[in-house]
Amino acid sequence: MTVIRQEDFVQSIADALQYISYYHPPDFIQAMNQAYEKEQNPAAKDALAQILINSRLCAEGQRPVCQDTGIVTVFLKIGMAVVWETDSAISIADMVNEGVRLAYGHPDNILRASIVSDPIGQRINTQDNTPAVIHMELVPGATVTVDIAAKGGGSEAKAQLAMLNPSDNIVDWVLETVPKMGAGWCPPGILGIGVGGTAEKAMLLAKEACMESIDIQALITKGADNAAEALRLELYEKVNALGIGAQGLGGLTTVLDIKVKDYPTHAANKPVAIIPNCAATRHVHFSLDGEGPVSLEPPNVASWPKVTQRGAKDSRKVNLDCLTAEQVAQWKIGETLLLSGTLLTGRDAAHKKLVALFEQQLPLPAGLDFKNKLIYYVGPVAPVRDEVVGPAGPTTATRMDKFTDSMLQHSGLLGMIGKAERGPEGLAAIKKYRAVYLMAVGGAAYLVSKAIKSSRVVAFPELGMEAIHEFVVEDMPVTVAVDIHGESIHQQAPREWQRRIGNIPIVVK
Repeated sequence: MTVIRQEDFVQSIADALQYISYYHPPDFIQAMNQAYEKEQNPAAKDALAQILINSRLCAEGQRPVCQDTGIVTVFLKIGMAVVWETDSAISIADMVNEGVRLAYGHPDNILRASIVSDPIGQRINTQDNTPAVIHMELVPGATVTVDIAAKGGGSEAKAQLAMLNPSDNIVDWVLETVPKMGAGWCPPGILGIGVGGTAEKAMLLAKEACMESIDIQALITKGADNAAEALRLELYEKVNALGIGAQGLGGLTTVLDIKVKDYPTHAANKPVAIIPNCAATRHVHFSLDGEGPVSLEPPNVASWPKVTQRGAKDSRKVNLDCLTAEQVAQWKIGETLLLSGTLLTGRDAAHKKLVALFEQQLPLPAGLDFKNKLIYYVGPVAPVRDEVVGPAGPTTATRMDKFTDSMLQHSGLLGMIGKAERGPEGLAAIKKYRAVYLMAVGGAAYLVSKAIKSSRVVAFPELGMEAIHEFVVEDMPVTVAVDIHGESIHQQAPREWQRRIGNIPIVVK
């Protein structure tokens, strides 16, 4: 009989979440470095460099690899011989959530609280990132096995499910679906694929698959022993041949691995789910046997590759404090800019408030002026110690598309900074008002924060991390993703690299 004490379990959950907030799994870093070494597209290679540099900085500074510190997902396998020593009124889920609460409020490494209650209605932030999503299974044995992940909203938003017919081809569906997912999931990462069971079981299988180790190169060497392994090999080659590349900029590596889990299903069905894991992959696995809380061994930071970004000689320096429409008109897609000066920030909630003010013809909050400025789509982590701001990487830009026309019409903005591509609505507004869209690298949030020299809240403080901030930045790297003519690198580059790779036919639509 194994006795698991409440305080040991809670502390283990908290310690694991702190650990994965700043340590990438070593297999992930190795695979990312292999992608960096072989990449031939300079823009994608620089994005991979930023991700690797960010990862090393986070491991050294013990700060989050991404400003989106995720929704906590926990898989528990509880041995039937385990006895719990707990308060009588507490459940296992309560203990998990207490661990989450401790982890996200840790004073030396505050993690961003992103969970909202009343999701249909008021969407109020719970302030401590609870509750977690918890899956429990009773199994033979006398241990508690914990698989825990912090899943970013951008990658989770790209999850897909299809109820295929038994005769339908899974590879065809995946190759049709992945390009539609865009780059908001921050490739390169892992695609977890679940096949079988029922609709909800396929999604669960896909989520579990995301938490497996990267071993595709070993599988390539060994060869497939079953249909699931054969599917992994075929999809790994063909998804990478789509040419989407790092951050959707075009290139040789879109996925670091394809993970597949399957389950028996009804004869009339073939449920298939995809859940991507992003460049901020965060998960760890451990067991408790009654001998106290888990002790997680820190990885050797010296093993992180030492890579560098493109130098200033390859980039255009931009003074944001004297920016003009004429300057913005000169920027070309794919060009790297180093931004210095004043930036304003804003995400979904702030945009909603701003557009409501425009529609009611009401003034903006005192001191808020967007004229000839850029807006950065970001919700930063709170600072600790001597930080100006915590990790402050971009959020997915397409969520702001429905606000873009109004913002550009009424605010005087010259452009926007975010993550991944813009959709048709956003592109149309950018072209209409001759604005630009710049892309910062998702998965490099701590590195981006190093370019922020001061930060203050200038509007909507009640929105917490979604408040409008004023940043003063120095040499913040971005890529011109959409120019004043509405031309998009995310539309052009993947098609070009798909043609160069030459393993997947290009279908003209």
